[in-house]
Amino acid sequence: MARRALWRSDAAKDAVPRIAHLDRDRPLVEAAKRDRARFDALYRRYLARVYSYAYYELGDHHAAEDATEATFVSALTNLDRFEERARPADGEGASTFRVWLFQIARNEVAGERRRTRRRPTEPIGETVVADPLDVELAAVRRDEARAAWRAVGRLPGERRQAMVLRFVDELSTAEIAGVLGRSEGAVRVLIHRALKSVARDLGVSGRSGGERGSAS
Repeated sequence: MARRALWRSDAAKDAVPRIAHLDRDRPLVEAAKRDRARFDALYRRYLARVYSYAYYELGDHHAAEDATEATFVSALTNLDRFEERARPADGEGASTFRVWLFQIARNEVAGERRRTRRRPTEPIGETVVADPLDVELAAVRRDEARAAWRAVGRLPGERRQAMVLRFVDELSTAEIAGVLGRSEGAVRVLIHRALKSVARDLGVSGRSGGERGSAS
């Protein structure tokens, strides 16, 4: 029995580094659990990403700020409830804290939407950098980006969220699956169908515009 217990102990020790390297936020989370003042490092790491997700979902700066603030307050308040669940399949750099944080953000955004009843009105196209050597081309690119993100804004809830999490916040399919509570396969299907819907939507818009429709 003693040998068996020792073998289990060694196995447990061997398993720790395997998990530790998966969640890159582990040192920051453990520090914040010991001293809440050190949560600031996690806040600074994820502030922009959480705000971007909230803004793309809500389309309003003030509403996005409110949802972002509520997300971090909730994360700080409930930090002791967070349990690391990194899996080897998630690969290097995976962050279960990040998944947990975006689960909170998703809930806060849903609550903010219920309160405001607003839909996205300002598309991501505003972030496209204009080419100073070709103002006309830059304007065309901005228009195309606006049209694309308007199409994304018209997608059903989970398809839209999957698109924003993947292409704005750059989460992996495994992480998006954790946020949405779906399998990785289901997330891939959501993104695939979303891309097809956006392409189809843009195709319809182009045909209504005349010249683009003839080209497609």
